[in-house]
Parts: sequence; C-alpha cells; structure tokens
Amino acid sequence: MNDAVHVLEESPAYWRVLFDNPPINLVDSAVLLGLNDLLGRMDASPDLRVVVFESADPEFYLAHFDVSGQSMEAVRKPGPTGLTLPHDALIRLSRHPVVSIAKIRGRARGVGSEFVLACDMRFASHEKGVLGQPEVGSGVIPGGGGTERLPLLVGRGRALEIILGSDDIDADTAERYGYVNRALSDDELDAFVDTLARRIASFDRRPLEAAKNLVNNVSLPPLDRQLEGRAVFAQALGWPETRKRMDVLFSRGMQTRGDLESDFGAHLANLLDT
Repeated sequence: MNDAVHVLEESPAYWRVLFDNPPINLVDSAVLLGLNDLLGRMDASPDLRVVVFESADPEFYLAHFDVSGQSMEAVRKPGPTGLTLPHDALIRLSRHPVVSIAKIRGRARGVGSEFVLACDMRFASHEKGVLGQPEVGSGVIPGGGGTERLPLLVGRGRALEIILGSDDIDADTAERYGYVNRALSDDELDAFVDTLARRIASFDRRPLEAAKNLVNNVSLPPLDRQLEGRAVFAQALGWPETRKRMDVLFSRGMQTRGDLESDFGAHLANLLDT
C-alpha cells in the first residue's frame, strides 16, 4: 500500500482508509494505484466487513482528477475487470461484498464526487463537506459514473442542477437532495460513522453480502451506461473549447492549493470573461 492510500486496521472486520496525497488530494496515479492495491487486499480478506474512507486533509477529501497528463500511464492501465483503473476501481468498489462508507470532510468534486457515489453510504461534515460535479463548467462531462449514479440518488431534475450547474453543493443541501445520507456537525461525524461501522462489522459477512447484492440489483446503473459516459468523457478531452477552459483554469491555479481549488464552482460561471 502506498502513502496516498493508507490503511488503518481497526480490527480484521473494520478498516479505515485514509487519503493522504498533498497538496490537495488529487486523484492521480498514486491514488489510482493505491486503490487498485487496496481492492486486491479487500478481495483477499474474508473477515473484512466494512471499510470507511476518509481524508487526512480536512479541506480536501478528493479534489478531482489529475488533468495535467502526468497520470496517463496509470489511467490506461487495466484492472481486474478489464476496464482502466479509474472505472475499474469505482465499479469494483460498488459491487464489492465489503460495505463501503465515505466520511466526507473537505471538497469531493469531479471523480472525488464519483468515488463517494460509488461507496455504499456517504456521511458529510456539516461545516466542511463540499461536493460537486464541475466538469461541464470546465468543458467536459462527468466520466466516472456521475451522470449515471446521481439521478438514481437525487432524481433527474436535481442531478441536472448539480451537473449542468457545475457549482459546489454544501453538505446540508447534499443531505436534503439525497446526495449524502446525512450531514452531521463536524464534532459528531467521527463518532457517528465509527459507531455505525463497528455495528456493521459485528454482523456476519454472508447476510451483509447477500443484502447488499439484492439492493445493488435495483439501485446500480447498468455497466454499459457507465461505459458510454466514459467514452463521451474521452471525446470531450479533445474538444477545442475544453482545452481553452482547461488552459484558463491552470492559469488561475488549478491543482495547487489556493482560491481556485477552494472555491472552484464560483470560478466557473465567468471563467472566460476577460
């Protein structure tokens, strides 16, 4: 396991996984390879019942995908499903017999949002939780399942508001929409999630797996629809208007700690204004 995706074994049945990839927890090659290793380790752990995913950085849960081009080797690497690592990890996680819980402090945007959507449950800090799918405002589209998973959770209208509006969604609004299970005060979040995880970890794995599979059958988007989103995302990367927006975003400090990444949604509305 690499340092960007660090496992804390609370017990054989309950693990905490810490994202720690400074400066802003980008989903880059280190995170993708770390998730691939983690899922392999989960596959080989029959006593494991539940995994809680959290961030070492209270300001950034998973900022977004690394669009610098430096992670392309890992992006193209196939995982056990035959899909490339970003999509392989999200699909394997959602269908894994182990229960996955996202404990969200900080910003979870783009593929960071799509990661928490792939988890079985999501709990966010009232004060520090921020979610969003800013891809359309950046010139692309969500390519990791956001367009497929969000409508099933929040409904068509709210999914379009989130995706087409490309703005940041605070934790309370996310709870009201169904984007997250609950928004809890920051000083209550750890205890609540830990209590729930330990309760689930105390149950037998076979009924947990059977119940999750049955819920999956009626709640997960078909794989072919997610592959369609991936294909359109790949096409969008070649659109000239996309390159123009990306150039402006990098000129304003994208992928560095600062105002743009802290308040991403606010920058998108007038991004091309001179």
